[in-house]
Amino acid sequence: MLRQKGKILLLLLVLLTILPYGQGKAAEGATVYVIPVKGEIGPATTQFIKSSIARAEADPNSVAILFEIDTLGGRVDQATKIRDLIFTTPLQTIALVNNKAESAGVLITISAENIVMAPGATIGSAETIPYNEKNISYWRGELRTTAERRGRDARLVESMADRRIAIPDPNDPDKFIVQEGELLNLTTKEAENLGFTDFTSNDYDEILSFFQIDYDEIIPVQQDYKIRVAQAVTSSVVLPIILSVAFIGLVIEVLTPGFGFGGTVSLIGFVIFFGGSVLAGNAGLAVIALFVTGIVLLLIEAMIPGFGAPGIGGVVCIILSIILASDSIALGLTSLFIAFVMTVIVAILLLKYAPRNKYFDRIILGTELNKDGGFSSNITREDLLGAEGVAATLLRPSGTVEINGIKYDVTADGAFIEQGAKVKVIKVEGRRIVVNKID
Repeated sequence: MLRQKGKILLLLLVLLTILPYGQGKAAEGATVYVIPVKGEIGPATTQFIKSSIARAEADPNSVAILFEIDTLGGRVDQATKIRDLIFTTPLQTIALVNNKAESAGVLITISAENIVMAPGATIGSAETIPYNEKNISYWRGELRTTAERRGRDARLVESMADRRIAIPDPNDPDKFIVQEGELLNLTTKEAENLGFTDFTSNDYDEILSFFQIDYDEIIPVQQDYKIRVAQAVTSSVVLPIILSVAFIGLVIEVLTPGFGFGGTVSLIGFVIFFGGSVLAGNAGLAVIALFVTGIVLLLIEAMIPGFGAPGIGGVVCIILSIILASDSIALGLTSLFIAFVMTVIVAILLLKYAPRNKYFDRIILGTELNKDGGFSSNITREDLLGAEGVAATLLRPSGTVEINGIKYDVTADGAFIEQGAKVKVIKVEGRRIVVNKID
């Protein structure tokens, strides 16, 4: 009897030891991380999400990640990188569309294990730019693979990216979920009716309770200023504006004596552009060195009359550095084109109207030198016509002659004239003096 009681007591002790580990999904002090996916999807967003996921995984009490999505899209290649990061995390993942999940945001949303949409949210319109068969085929494949892996309706997801897909309404043969020629974009209610989402809410507690996730703390991850600056600078809207301001400042500096307002604005513009590109991971020291090399070559060209190899090399270096520092070649070229057009327009307006405005008179020199004011653009030597002299140097055909004890730069008419030969001035055109040899 005592032996039997001893066995029962031992069994109870074992059960008391095991039970605390099996009572819930989360251990005591369990945390859930909320990672925002907002703004334009680019390298800066990818770096932020990567570091945020790593932070959540490093927390021994972390049990889940809630991705709060509000984006109009961005780069496809960065969206696929974010998708892979979500796939590989061992933590439970939930995507909360808390406004919009368009374009690249669709792929990020369907990468999570569970999808939640807030009331009034939308998801879809994931067509590639530019729209061509190669891009669409690749993008559809990525969306389809991701949807199938997460058990979502791949056809629905593909119709968000390819307008050639038509999907009939299974409940009404005469209606379509999406017709050919249209892109699917679902509201919260439509997504719920189609079984595309798992829950509708924008309340963290409700969402975690619905998925039976036990937790003690919700930790929102905030985007720091570096991410916000990088996203802004590298966006397709702000990037052309920054480059335009930088180049316009450069033009003003060229038209202004000394280093002043234009040079300061240009310097600030380029520092913001390359600084944001470095934060976004688009540019490194090599790209910045390429830009500085271009500026140096242009300064060298400014000291040499004409426009030669240094000038061409400087322009090429600056253009390449800006393209390499942009999110993509297309964005870099587009931004450069917009900046060029804006700079030309502003330069024309400055040259035309600035001299008439007292506030801009310091930028553009408005003083005119004309004949009515007693000024002459050229010093003419018509008095030398017919004068004779001696070639002080070899004329081939340009050189120097001495007439009445004064040396003049002249041009020989026709053949070379040897040093010491007698010459005669046969033509005077402004500063140009033409001589001929006297036999």
